[in-house]
Amino acid sequence: MLRLSFLFIILFPFSALGDDFASSLFKPKMRSHIQIVGSSTVYPFIAVVAESFGRESNFKTPIVESTGTGGGFKLFCSGVGYEFPDFINASRRIKNSEIEKCRSNQVSFGEIKIGYDGIVLANAQSKIQFNLSAQQIFLALAEKVPNSNGELVDNFYKKWSDINANLPQTQIAVYGPPSTSGTRDAFVELVMIDSCDKNIFFVKNYPDQKIRHKKCQIIRSDGAFIEAGENDNLIVQKLKNDKNALGIFGYSFLQENRQTIQPALIDGIYPTLQNIASRSYKISRPLYVYYKKEHRKLISGMSEFIAEIASRNTLGNEGYLLQTGLIPLSNQEIELMEAELRKNL
Repeated sequence: MLRLSFLFIILFPFSALGDDFASSLFKPKMRSHIQIVGSSTVYPFIAVVAESFGRESNFKTPIVESTGTGGGFKLFCSGVGYEFPDFINASRRIKNSEIEKCRSNQVSFGEIKIGYDGIVLANAQSKIQFNLSAQQIFLALAEKVPNSNGELVDNFYKKWSDINANLPQTQIAVYGPPSTSGTRDAFVELVMIDSCDKNIFFVKNYPDQKIRHKKCQIIRSDGAFIEAGENDNLIVQKLKNDKNALGIFGYSFLQENRQTIQPALIDGIYPTLQNIASRSYKISRPLYVYYKKEHRKLISGMSEFIAEIASRNTLGNEGYLLQTGLIPLSNQEIELMEAELRKNL
């Protein structure tokens, strides 16, 4: 009997039962919750919004996953449907290559700028506090550095004091995010490339700016820089165990761990809410959330969640995200963001 049933399946294909039956067997499972992926830096902010939304609305609490900005865009731009995420958190703006991937998969999106965050370098509270220039950080981490003749050679700096005698006589050891991270992208742009453009030896050796920028963003791979994963919390944990090391991560993680870690001053400026908001602390960047327009009618609560994210009660000068360390937008920026949303929603 089993053999006959098996033969019947072979001889009587699913297509004979109709397209609706065949497609239903392979149709992606519907879901009633919002799915969010992306930056570990933006994660704590959107996780708070998701919890508030689930508590105060009639919709399920959105599920937020920390995949890194690059990994998040890869998932977000892969297509439309229940198997693809609805939102992506980003610690940098979407790249042209990611826009093209979204477009090729019929994904259109809206952008919400939610505020600002500083990128800090920090070490254990029990050790000396660093006061570094952006140029010193560049020389500590670049793959190539100028020698005494102005020639670019493999990075030979082993200790911070090798760069400047006033710096600590400790090995250069910096934990940081991988290349898929938006924090890494922002750090490379704001510290590595900017410092490189101001270094006369790099300008002389690479007069073509495009070539120079490609060379300058390469971080040394001899062990002085240690990739510690997408989650900034992992880097913080490394500093608790490796007390001579520095770590690179978002300002909000510093806020959460001030009892055990301390930030370095960058060009004499301390990372504070005020200094990041005024941009006097130079290593700061805007944070974004992108939503998939095609999913607004597909996933229950999409429009309402967008409204919750963009609410002044969330992002404003007295919004609840300030308590988590988000540096707020100016009133003018909020008005521009609201006007853009009105056009898209």
